[in-house]
Amino acid sequence: MKTQELEMTPIATQKVQLVKGEFTPSEASDIVINLIREKINFHKLQRLQLWEGDHNCKTDQIDTRIDELNQEKETMLKFINSHRNLGVTLKINGIIELEVAE
Repeated sequence: MKTQELEMTPIATQKVQLVKGEFTPSEASDIVINLIREKINFHKLQRLQLWEGDHNCKTDQIDTRIDELNQEKETMLKFINSHRNLGVTLKINGIIELEVAE
């Protein structure tokens, strides 16, 4: 019996629905802050790995991205906190889109 090989064509784009729903301000804060914190930690690990390889390496781009993420975290916290005592829920729609870089 002959086995058929499946022909795989690469998909150029893939989306993942990471977060979707309505949350209390406290829940929204936990979700958003933890996501941003994980991304900051990712960049800190990148920076440490570069430094371990070369103590004189330039990490300006990574440092800038960490600063941007910290600013985004503060902006999100201000937004969430401004709605904390209003008795509302906040919608989060977090989609990650992956695509093949050219």
